[in-house]
Amino acid sequence: MTAVQPQRAGFSVQRLSRVDKLLQRYVEGGHLAGALGLIYRKGEVAYNSAIGQRDLETGQPMTEDTIFRIYSMTKPITAVAALMLFEDGHFLLDDPLATYLPEFEDVQVCTGDLENLVPPNRPITIKDTFMHTAGLSYGWGEDSPVENLYRQTFGNREPLSLEAFVTKLADLPLLYHPGERWRYSYATDVLGRLVEVIAGKTLGEFFQQEIFKPLAMNDTGFHVPADSLDRFAACYSPPGGLNFDNDLASRAKRRPGHGDNEKTPVRPPIELYDAPHNSSYTKPPVFLSGGGGLVSTLGDYLRFTRMLLNDGILDGNRLLGRKTVELMRANHLPAELVPIAIGNEGLAGNGFGLGVSALVDPPASSAPGSVGAYGWGGLATTHFWIDPEEDMVGLFMTQFVPADYYPVEREFRLAAYQALVD
Repeated sequence: MTAVQPQRAGFSVQRLSRVDKLLQRYVEGGHLAGALGLIYRKGEVAYNSAIGQRDLETGQPMTEDTIFRIYSMTKPITAVAALMLFEDGHFLLDDPLATYLPEFEDVQVCTGDLENLVPPNRPITIKDTFMHTAGLSYGWGEDSPVENLYRQTFGNREPLSLEAFVTKLADLPLLYHPGERWRYSYATDVLGRLVEVIAGKTLGEFFQQEIFKPLAMNDTGFHVPADSLDRFAACYSPPGGLNFDNDLASRAKRRPGHGDNEKTPVRPPIELYDAPHNSSYTKPPVFLSGGGGLVSTLGDYLRFTRMLLNDGILDGNRLLGRKTVELMRANHLPAELVPIAIGNEGLAGNGFGLGVSALVDPPASSAPGSVGAYGWGGLATTHFWIDPEEDMVGLFMTQFVPADYYPVEREFRLAAYQALVD
């Protein structure tokens, strides 16, 4: 990676020190094992810092080449794969999904209980799978007949191929009529299956041949090879494991420096959630999840985001046309579906594009940013955003589940923007 050039990128060196202090508070207080942060602007790396350890059990330091579980940061990569096929003329966004995946031909909508199913008001379109407006779900949160059916069908299941998974998914009722609501869901896995059907190859093969190889993303894939396991980070969680409590007040209390104990924070325990040496990521998976299956590094994902920031091209390799990238990052949701929310956690000021969030109202988000900034994050507290107006990318990587347990991603973004001075 190129040398850090904060002043050439328009940043104050003194103000960027606040980013280091932020990450150090989380690590020194025991909230996170380690973290990486990177800010890129105007062709320069303005900030790039590694804090703490990638594996507390072995004492290995966090380094720039650490390999992370990126979970839902896989989704924008799947969206790019599908848009490449869109550009090649294989489909239109408003085509019915069932034209290509006939298992969705007879899908029904649940209107109360599982005995009251009706045909959808309109077919699921391919665009719905990009946008999470297909009527699908993840089976999280609310206690409803359809959500319970998701949990019964996919909870503690034996690994399925992507084809078999999507076939089972198509047998379940829709939670709502297509286009009626925004609901975070398995839609991107359906989109990944669409890529397989149209391309005639597995999602992993398409990623490798059409995206990872051209972009030199050499450490990105669906598993960690044996000769790279020493760089694979351990993943941690709060005591007791996963806790999807996203209450804003609770997060504020968990933030380092809250209250009167700022100078001598109590070191909260964190538990090992997934050890590198026996992780499921050590071998190729049966299920190639376009919604959350990849591992990657900070440098690899920077190359992916730089391609998008550069309107679809990097180092002479064009993956998408400029207007397609503009279409991808635009908000496609009607006003009544903005802002989006995942469970109880609303993304204030944000709509949604083709596989990415889209900032439409910075004041409503209560944070610095530009209209048109876009990005997404992953379950293990990884996050990226791209701000075309500022010619800027932000990347934050750690390994702690669930995301949003701490507000560190929002704080990192704030720290990045406050250091911008040109």
